[in-house]
Amino acid sequence: MVGAVVKPHGLQGEVVVSLGTDRLERVAPGSELRTAEGRVLVIERSRPHQGRFVVRFAGVGTIEAADALRGTELLAPPLDVPGVLWVHELVGATVVDGSGAELGTVEAVQANPASDLLVLSTGALVPLRFVVEHRPGEQVVVDLPEGLLDL
Repeated sequence: MVGAVVKPHGLQGEVVVSLGTDRLERVAPGSELRTAEGRVLVIERSRPHQGRFVVRFAGVGTIEAADALRGTELLAPPLDVPGVLWVHELVGATVVDGSGAELGTVEAVQANPASDLLVLSTGALVPLRFVVEHRPGEQVVVDLPEGLLDL
């Protein structure tokens, strides 16, 4: 959740948004947010205001339209950040080594101070630092040191 609409601000359709993220690019002009019902809200402008943000969404031009958004949770898709692995893209993917040998399917990602771990269907734990390539939801390619998965 990016945040929630708290209340209308003024008479021209602006709303006060309480953010649930420190990613301020989520409230930058041109950003798209979605409601739980699937409505797309495009930010026309925004500005900080008393620890929250005042936001103007395209198509919301009256206090009545703004008030109808009161309490609405604002959602956004994950940011497309190069080199970042998202848990929802890893779970269910097949893990293979560099030669194409299948090592199992990712069942979960376990937090670990040194490196988060892929929990495979075979019971093996593979540190994320060894992931060299991935196709979201399909395949994860790893480059493992010799003997890592030996019992």
